Amino acid sequence: MNKQKIPALLRHLTFYVLAALVLAIGLGYFFPTEAQKTKWMGEQFVNLIKLFIPPIIFLTIVTGISGMSNLKKVGRIGVKSLLYFEIVTTLSLVIGIFLALLIRPGHIGKNGLAASDASRYTSHPSAGFDWKQFFMSNLTLQVLVVAIIAGVLLSLSKHREKILSWLEPVTKFVFLLLKYVMYLAPLGAFGGMAYTIGKFGIKTLLPLGKLMLTMYATMAVFILLVLGLILRYYKLSIWKYLYSIREEILIVLGTSSSEAALPSLMNKLEKMGCSKPVVGLVVPTGYSFNLDGTSIYLSMSVIFLAQLYEVHLSSAELLTILGILMITSKGAAGVTGSGFIILASTLTAIQKIPVEGLAFLLAIDKFMSEARAITNIIGNGVATLVISKSEGDFHQFQGPGEVQL
Repeated sequence: MNKQKIPALLRHLTFYVLAALVLAIGLGYFFPTEAQKTKWMGEQFVNLIKLFIPPIIFLTIVTGISGMSNLKKVGRIGVKSLLYFEIVTTLSLVIGIFLALLIRPGHIGKNGLAASDASRYTSHPSAGFDWKQFFMSNLTLQVLVVAIIAGVLLSLSKHREKILSWLEPVTKFVFLLLKYVMYLAPLGAFGGMAYTIGKFGIKTLLPLGKLMLTMYATMAVFILLVLGLILRYYKLSIWKYLYSIREEILIVLGTSSSEAALPSLMNKLEKMGCSKPVVGLVVPTGYSFNLDGTSIYLSMSVIFLAQLYEVHLSSAELLTILGILMITSKGAAGVTGSGFIILASTLTAIQKIPVEGLAFLLAIDKFMSEARAITNIIGNGVATLVISKSEGDFHQFQGPGEVQL
């Protein structure tokens, strides 16, 4: 069929993902039992994408670092990234606390609220977060460290050019395979969303609707105002950036997993003009240490539970909460349930808010995970653009598939 005869809308993956999400919501709402049977579609798509994450991170970083003439730049990018992560995630924590205090989503009655079993998070909250376990179970961080070492060693090797001439076509081939796998994104998004709506039901949102709206609104404010102003400072548009990663946002919305869009995001950022070394270093690191959405969720959740149990928090206690979350929120990735472990540890440190309140948050966590994941992926893309711009490694290309910001 002549491609020109196909309407432009039907040539974009975004259309099919969005259509799949609409159908999934309908199936989940009207036929919940059947919708729950589609869970495997979302899980298998995410698992398939996860297979690409280690090789893409490794190949991108190794070829990027070994192709750089100045290894000091690698260290500078790393330090600059970690500094940026700390500043922006701390700001997201402050915004989460401030807006929760302002909007007061926890001023509702506890009677009738849905609750889930939170015993596995509340039984030993004082144990805190295990950083060793975090690193040992976080494959992304492990691959990142190995790739950096391999990239540095390769840059010093006399066989660098020969090895690079072999790695570069391999990298292109892996991204080509990813391109074809992404055609399955509508099926993955459909399965993930249909299962969520069918299993938990939209009516689950109603009792804690105020918290949901507050959380989503806060994340929207953070993205459009904070991240938008940061990009504007570097003469980039937040709207054009969001439009350029619309497919990744919809995939994350459907699957509730930011990892499902990690390889695709890295590819998009390179097309936007970010250099390969910056993309390779910042994005994987950001997935573990630049969790803006998770930071907002954690800070708002603590204040929500305090309000729910009518616990007054002094200024000193609010600063204590902020200080604890500034440290522990950096590890709220890679380990299942780590977010709730961090919440339990924070509540235990304050010793005023009942840890059992996590049961209420667990009841709607599935619906809030999408907002966290979307904000996280958007924030990591912005971080990459900022670091690339600040390093003078940002070049907007004029060519097919390139995005003008």
